[in-house]
Amino acid sequence: MPYEKIRQNQSGLIIGMKQTMRAMKQNKVSHLFIAADADQNIIDPAIVLAKEQNIPYEHVKSMKELGALCGIDVGTSMASIKYQ
Repeated sequence: MPYEKIRQNQSGLIIGMKQTMRAMKQNKVSHLFIAADADQNIIDPAIVLAKEQNIPYEHVKSMKELGALCGIDVGTSMASIKYQ
């Protein structure tokens, strides 16, 4: 399911931990995607913030796979969809 959401929202993607956290703090995120193999110290704050703001989140198998879904050549720990 997360794969289709990412593919359908390519123009509204926010890629990477710093950009995603910034957007979440500004209440600009409608959905969060987290790589299952990302460092727990990196993803835990994002999960806490998502829960506080009632932002739905889903896990993707790996950082490499999430990066590929986002159209980049490197892995990423998280990505999100911004409100449109």
